[in-house]
Amino acid sequence: MLKWVTAVSTIAITATLALATPAAAADKVTLMLNWYVYGEHSPFYYGKAKGIYEAEGIDLDIQEGRGSAATVQAVAAKSVNFGYVDVPTMMRAAVKGAPVIATGVLLQTSAMSVMGFADKNIKKPDDIKGKTVAITPADSMTQIWPLFLKKAGLKESDFKTVAGDGQTKLNAVINGQADLLLGYVMDQSMKIKDATGKDVYPIKFADYGIHLVSSGIITNTDYAKANPDLVKRFMSATTKAVEAASKEPKAAAQAILDANPKGGKIETLTQGFELTIPLYTTPETKGKRPFQVTDQNMKESVELMVEYGGLEAKAKENPKAFYTNEYLPK
Repeated sequence: MLKWVTAVSTIAITATLALATPAAAADKVTLMLNWYVYGEHSPFYYGKAKGIYEAEGIDLDIQEGRGSAATVQAVAAKSVNFGYVDVPTMMRAAVKGAPVIATGVLLQTSAMSVMGFADKNIKKPDDIKGKTVAITPADSMTQIWPLFLKKAGLKESDFKTVAGDGQTKLNAVINGQADLLLGYVMDQSMKIKDATGKDVYPIKFADYGIHLVSSGIITNTDYAKANPDLVKRFMSATTKAVEAASKEPKAAAQAILDANPKGGKIETLTQGFELTIPLYTTPETKGKRPFQVTDQNMKESVELMVEYGGLEAKAKENPKAFYTNEYLPK
């Protein structure tokens, strides 16, 4: 009888101690975006709101960015743990020695396009002839623009060009000084619609044989080596967040406004995210989980960036130095 009482007491004490032991503290992780928040960023906010990151033991802080180049610098300096950036921009920094690597390429199809108001009925390259196109000199789209013209059978003499910074370019189309601008299908098109209420039609570079990856998650190479389990948990959570958000675009967009009421309008945030979802895959990765970029896609992207995007030629020697799929969930 004494033995039985002692055993029961031991079990009770053990159970009490187990309940009293605090759960392991979540890892605080900072993700810096490529720019001010817009629809493309919905999965991160949705994943945080739905506890997807928390379930992986991550306390996520999302910070707006001021351009991919600035975010790459922050990741390289370990000022933030992860960045969501334009991967070709990261390549230009990495080939010059920045200790950064993509741990997942989310947009595997380019978002670059030339776009104008839908009511102008400019829907194919031949419709650009005689029109005015607004560009921002030296930005990523303007660098790839000559390749699009070549693929589409156009010459620069077929149209007029006006130049200015990002806002000037938008204003040129909004005010009728230009018919078209170079922009991303889910970004500049939504800014124009927010300002005017009018729909925009993009002629996508990818539809004319330009195979170039776009946005992805990056981290510091030393940070990844020192924290492999955390990087895996972060990529697992982000993969799940993308999958969940893609099924509920409006709810995902609302998560942005819940976190940042001045983050935009629900209609264009939702539409911008819906325009982003098809860019997650290529014909080769259709049906696979997000971020599963192929070696061929990355190789072609590196080669294209060397020829047109100002990437140093030595980058072609080892395209795999810029990315890894080893931290992704199976």
